[in-house]
Amino acid sequence: MTRSSTCRPRRRSPLRAAFLVAVGLTAGVLPTLPASAGASETPRQLRETGSAALKEVFFVGNNWEGTADVINSRGDYAKVGRIDMIPDKKERLREIYLNPVKLAFFLGIRLGPGEGHDQYVDDMYTTTDGTSVVASRPSFADVVSIDVRSGTINWRFPVSGFRSDHMAVSPDGTQVAVSSSTSNTVHVLDMVTGKEAGNFKTGDKPHENVYTDGGAHLWNMAIGEVNTDMDAPWQDFTKGDRRITVADAKTFQVKKIIDMRERLDAFGRKDLSDALRPVAFTPDESKMYFQVSFFNGFVEYDVRNDKITRVKTLPKNPGTSDDRTTYVNDSRHHGMSMSPRGDKLCIAGTMDDYVTVVDRETLQEGPLVTASKPYWATVSGDGKHCVVSESGTDQVTAIDFATGEKVTSIPVGDHPQRVRLGHIPTDWTGPATG
Repeated sequence: MTRSSTCRPRRRSPLRAAFLVAVGLTAGVLPTLPASAGASETPRQLRETGSAALKEVFFVGNNWEGTADVINSRGDYAKVGRIDMIPDKKERLREIYLNPVKLAFFLGIRLGPGEGHDQYVDDMYTTTDGTSVVASRPSFADVVSIDVRSGTINWRFPVSGFRSDHMAVSPDGTQVAVSSSTSNTVHVLDMVTGKEAGNFKTGDKPHENVYTDGGAHLWNMAIGEVNTDMDAPWQDFTKGDRRITVADAKTFQVKKIIDMRERLDAFGRKDLSDALRPVAFTPDESKMYFQVSFFNGFVEYDVRNDKITRVKTLPKNPGTSDDRTTYVNDSRHHGMSMSPRGDKLCIAGTMDDYVTVVDRETLQEGPLVTASKPYWATVSGDGKHCVVSESGTDQVTAIDFATGEKVTSIPVGDHPQRVRLGHIPTDWTGPATG
């Protein structure tokens, strides 16, 4: 398998250097700021909430463009409409350019994790009544709620620090948790009002968030510093405090810290990074599967017995460089989801340009479906397909869990990343204009 000629260049060494320069401009003057699975995704395509009938859809966040495409969540995956996720762009940019510290981080995001682009929309969830979509916007360091009919902002929450990241919505849909990358904090917000319910501290660079135990606990995975060229194994100590933080979802008290370094070492894999990327829990939450930085594969972790049980190495694309500094944000593979029955895993081989479905019992991979820089993986509304974002070719692709074969691809906006199930009113076709 060879690389697609449509992929964007992936070298990031100069970008990382620029990121360090931009952040370095603020050295010694940064203020100390106070800390101030995801979603419950119903398989029903239509549901009633009060008097309003809702339709289940996918929201696709076009990170570099600042829009969200709304597409059908099953079947033809046809586009339903599009929402501008940065209607306040002029106001935000004015605010940033007038503040040297904010400007330094804004430019640092562009030249670092943004690969030369601003990161306008990362994660998204809709409210239970389908009237609003809540999104994290990394370059603007905030979370906003946008009315899906008017396209206007209902509320805005600036996170502590200078970059917002992955989110998770509580199973009852009332709260959303968001990682604040530079302040090592997870904020938990009310979905309707945007008011902060609480927060807790994490390891360095909090990333993925997942609710477990019916919403009783909230897991956060900290990935450490992924925006430097210090990627050689002997330089691993420079990556910071990478750990799992498990908090009580009501009191926000930290209940457990899991150092995966100790578990990996005990399993005999000292060579693997302990920076956890996307994760997937089995339906009974007895096992967790996770990807780590630099690795073309994934790890199986026995939650109940607190130990790693298996490690799966997936095929290497001959066209993928062995130079770890060329991996976008240290992500060799980034994106995984599990079939509703828990028998299949779908893996996005980001830097290897493929997607594959893996049998969870045998860990045998299926066909390697060519995909351009797949960045995220989720499950269709009917549970039949794995749906991935191809950020290299600006499309969303569905893979059949049963056969491992490609079903269809749908064009979307510039650099799709997160894809989330949500709901909209059945008569919705896009925000009103004019």
